[in-house]
Amino acid sequence: MNHSRWKTLRERKLTEGFTEPEDVSEARREIRMSMALAQAVYDRRTELGLSQTELAARAGLTQAKISRIEGSDTVPTLPLLARLAVALDATLNIALDDEDTRVEFTAHRTEAA
Repeated sequence: MNHSRWKTLRERKLTEGFTEPEDVSEARREIRMSMALAQAVYDRRTELGLSQTELAARAGLTQAKISRIEGSDTVPTLPLLARLAVALDATLNIALDDEDTRVEFTAHRTEAA
């Protein structure tokens, strides 16, 4: 059998005109935002060569809290996001749109003498 003919249940329902309940759609948006932040924190931390423990020490947090943020298990408050940005020596940029969420840390530029 040709496997290209198989579709996920969600794809079939969407093709057939099925729409998700609003609460399910909202949950998907929240998960996408949380995952975008988690990926941005992880990417910047590894770019700096820091362990979760080292980042936690810089931000005044616990390693477990960093792990929860990178695992999309928690949604940080704005003050916590500010502490993370300082600890990661970067500016945090978040762009939220209906279907598009972009989160990135932009490294601070340092002038070489």
